[in-house]
Amino acid sequence: TSIPPSSSSAPLPPGDSALLPLLRVLPYDLPPPPLPSLLPCRGARWKMGEMEDVSNRMEAQLRVHAAEDDADLPLPALFDRASHLHSLASSSSIDQEGIRKGVDLLRRCDDMVSKLGLFSSNETKEDVSTANLKYLLVPYYLGEMTEQVEQEDRIPVLKASQDHLKEFISVCEALELIPEDELQLYRQGQSETGANRRAQKVARFKRQKAAETKLQEIKERKERRGRSLRATALSAPIEAGEEDDLEADGEEEREAWLATISLALCKGF
Repeated sequence: TSIPPSSSSAPLPPGDSALLPLLRVLPYDLPPPPLPSLLPCRGARWKMGEMEDVSNRMEAQLRVHAAEDDADLPLPALFDRASHLHSLASSSSIDQEGIRKGVDLLRRCDDMVSKLGLFSSNETKEDVSTANLKYLLVPYYLGEMTEQVEQEDRIPVLKASQDHLKEFISVCEALELIPEDELQLYRQGQSETGANRRAQKVARFKRQKAAETKLQEIKERKERRGRSLRATALSAPIEAGEEDDLEADGEEEREAWLATISLALCKGF
């Protein structure tokens, strides 16, 4: 039934007069629109499952390609990736797959360091180049990450972790990076008295705080220098005095790695 035109009909509000032709032809008893189905059809469920399978295959392929890319990485890039995973593991921001990946990368770093002969028992820390100092941390990182590997039998995991930490301490001892009093206590083991061990813990805590303070100071100096450089024209040629800044960067990098090694020694004992 259509709405008959009537002169007595109430006038429409302004702006709605264009609806009048529609109201004349629309029926009063329009059926309600059908409700959408709440359950996906069999084809939709199949498509969702297929999409999940494709996504899983893509993730697996990406992991394979990442592993293949890692296989050809030089030592600096390999160490950067491994140390990044170690940093994530230290803050519990990584799963077991990432931890095992980090252990694998660090093992390869360890093999490359040995093959390249970067460190010698005839050298001291002054003989080690600034670029190579960071590789002293490889066995320390390896010991820490190995300890986090989850497996039912924990004894081999803990033993492997301790072996890596001992290797780190041994190399640092050969390069004269360990304070003499700390070294004496390490050699004597448990033969020291309780009072001496407590005094050593206090001294170790002070060295740890000193290393942390040093790293924070270097970080703040770099940030200030970075802000200063951004305030200048980066495209300008190097002027007198800027070479000194580059030299300062090298000195700070060496200080930072030595402080990081000192901090690792405090935690490794």
